[in-house]
Amino acid sequence: MNVEYTGRHYEITPVIRKSVETGLAKLRKILGDKFETKVVLAVEKHRHKAEITISPRNGPLVGLAQAGDMIAAVNEALEHLEKQAVKYKTRWRTRKRHNHKNSQQKWNGGSPQENVQVAVGLSETTALPMIVHKFPSVAKSTEVHLVRSNDAVAMHPMTLEEAIKEAHFRDRDVFVFRDPKGKLMILHRTRDGKMELIEAP
Repeated sequence: MNVEYTGRHYEITPVIRKSVETGLAKLRKILGDKFETKVVLAVEKHRHKAEITISPRNGPLVGLAQAGDMIAAVNEALEHLEKQAVKYKTRWRTRKRHNHKNSQQKWNGGSPQENVQVAVGLSETTALPMIVHKFPSVAKSTEVHLVRSNDAVAMHPMTLEEAIKEAHFRDRDVFVFRDPKGKLMILHRTRDGKMELIEAP
């Protein structure tokens, strides 16, 4: 596994390298060894910023953090990455399980109730056998729980790149923002882990 370090107004010390590598060892246990890592450490106006990007198979995961000192920023960024890695692994396992299910999959919250064997044709000799699947007329729906969240909405306009980083930083599957021209945009993380951009009319 390659780790590429970049320091902006900051000299990367062996202590920081060790801290990053300890955190990456945890991520390797979750995701395996096959990912590249880029670490960007910067100091801006007494704020220490850490941006750690890892690239597993289905798209990058980004951990962003800032703190009073670099060790704290690195540890916080690694914590964000660990949460995302667990989500990523869970999604991947769920997808894998769904792909291996047999042909009688659940439909809209329920499973096929029964298969009815019928024959279609004018006479017995020309009739073709068919199987008709019966499904529940009304799909079961779960009770809706609404929780208001300001964490998924950007308070100021931002570019698409900034919005993607912010959605990763806040660990959100849906993120609403306005572009610099004031147009309303929605970022949505699909089940396969890809980011989808929805432009509101």
